[in-house]
Amino acid sequence: MPFFIDESEVTVTAVRAQGAGGQNVNKVSSAIHLRFDIAASSLPDDVKQRMLALADARITRAGVVVIKAQNHRSQDMNRMEAFSRLHELLEQASHVPKARRATRPTRSSQRQRLDTKRLRGNVKALRSGKASADD
Repeated sequence: MPFFIDESEVTVTAVRAQGAGGQNVNKVSSAIHLRFDIAASSLPDDVKQRMLALADARITRAGVVVIKAQNHRSQDMNRMEAFSRLHELLEQASHVPKARRATRPTRSSQRQRLDTKRLRGNVKALRSGKASADD
């Protein structure tokens, strides 16, 4: 079941970053800094926990997602890209792996395991010289 983030819970700051000298000093990129507080959001608690547990550099220790989209495009395009990255993170967190039930070993695999254990014990005993071969 896909979850959606309410856009009112997201803070988008427009940053105009200018090049650091050089040839194109006047080239200005329109960057977007998107901030989303996981704990204060209206997401279900289990999704919040999984999102906080994600190993992603964009999620701070305080549980705030900071996404920086910086390209030489319009602010709207950057905003859409930042939101799509946030939705990718949410998609990752909302995917729950299917629980696997433990299967019982078959009788033949149990027998084979016991035979292997017995054989290994015999070989170890022979190597250490404890078991006397037919004298």
